[in-house]
Parts: sequence; structure tokens; C-alpha cells
Amino acid sequence: MSILEVKNVSKNFGGLKALSNVNLSVVENTVHAIIGPNGAGKSTLLNCFVGKLIPDTGSVMFDGQSVLGRHPFEINQMGISRVFQTPEIFGDLTVIENMLIPIFAKRDGSFRMHALETVANEAEIIEQAEQVLEEMNMADKLHMHSAALSRGDKRRLEIGMCLSQEPRLLLLDEPTAGMARADTNNTIDLLKRIKDERDITIAIIEHDMHVVFSLAERITVLAQGTPLVEDTPENIKIHPKVREAYLGESV
Repeated sequence: MSILEVKNVSKNFGGLKALSNVNLSVVENTVHAIIGPNGAGKSTLLNCFVGKLIPDTGSVMFDGQSVLGRHPFEINQMGISRVFQTPEIFGDLTVIENMLIPIFAKRDGSFRMHALETVANEAEIIEQAEQVLEEMNMADKLHMHSAALSRGDKRRLEIGMCLSQEPRLLLLDEPTAGMARADTNNTIDLLKRIKDERDITIAIIEHDMHVVFSLAERITVLAQGTPLVEDTPENIKIHPKVREAYLGESV
């Protein structure tokens, strides 16, 4: 059963055609990767998934409801969370303080920094945050300032912040960008475990093919804003159109 349905989506920026008649289905409880060369329209499409961009034509439906034009809080309440390419955390706060923010925001629809002390006194919220950090293998870093974390730990913290909102769909925009190989492999293992233990659906944009083929069950290849092919990882590896787009080989 598809949890996310994209139908006939096109988006232009002035004279630039970013997306052209894109159709895509993300099946529930799977990992779906979207790949393509730079400028293929991947980030534009992801922005349409969360209602940040409204297509010129077409529809984006999550669990039967349109996401277009919705406030970010509504998107979170629907069950969609997003991890950005550059980790979006508060460097001047500790790890546990960062974790409290999305939990509070999901409950109240906003977050005021002066409310942090009040939230921190609520045992139930603290316990929830600690449980997610345990899942992220970061229980020993609760009181560390997040600015001092490694790139890999910052990414794990951001993923944890998303998971604290208990999403049904987790969107990842190049989650391993800038990571050392060891951190990349740790992130792959983490995402596999999250998917299996939480029965969550993951849609991922990624340039690192090691990550893509390690995680994805289905892959959509974009080229110049148009879906080139959608198939299993095994078939994508040998597909002539993909080889031509990536390697310049006419097969």
C-alpha cells in the first residue's frame, strides 16, 4: 500500500523546468531512494513532499491527504518528519535539550526557548527523549553541547529529534553528506535498525551509491526533472538508461 503518492507534478522556476510530470509512489514500510545527477530536481521534489513548494501542476498526497500549502506543524502532525542535508540542531544547547524541542513542538505546535526549563521538569518528556537517545546510541552524550559533536553524532541527534515526533514517513536529504566512511556505515546500520524496529517508511535522497544500494528497496532515478526509471536496486544497477545518465554509456 502506498503511503505517499505523487501524480503529474511539474514545477518551474522562471524559465527553468525543475520538475516535469513526475509520478511516484512510496510504498508503506519500505525505503525508497530518489537519485539523479546534480540539478535533476531531487530537492525540489522533496520540498513538494512537505508542502514547502507548491507544484505548478499535479498533486502530492500523504495517506490520502494533500500536503500542498500546509504549515510545517500540520506536516509533522500528519506524520512526516524531515532530516535536512546540513544538520539543523541548536549548537548552544545540550543533546538532551535539543531532543526536548521537537517533543514540545509536536505537543503544543510551537516552541519558545524560555519554556525549555519548564519542559525539562516534566519527567514523562525527559524519559521519552532519553529513550530515543538510547536508540540512537547517544545515551552517554546527554549533557554534551551539541556543537561539540562529530558530524556523525550530529546526524544521529537530528534523526533522533525527528523520531521523537513518531513519524510514519521519514524524509532524508543526503544524510551521509560530508561523513567519513565509518560514520556513513554507522548511519546505514542505524537506519536499517530504525526501519525494522519502528515499521517506518523512509524516502531518501542520496548521491552515495553505497548508501543507496545498502538501504533502498525501490529506487527512482531523475534526470532533468523527469523520472528516468523506477525499479529495484538490482535492476537499477544494470539498467541501460541509468548507465547512460550516470556514465555516459549508450547501451
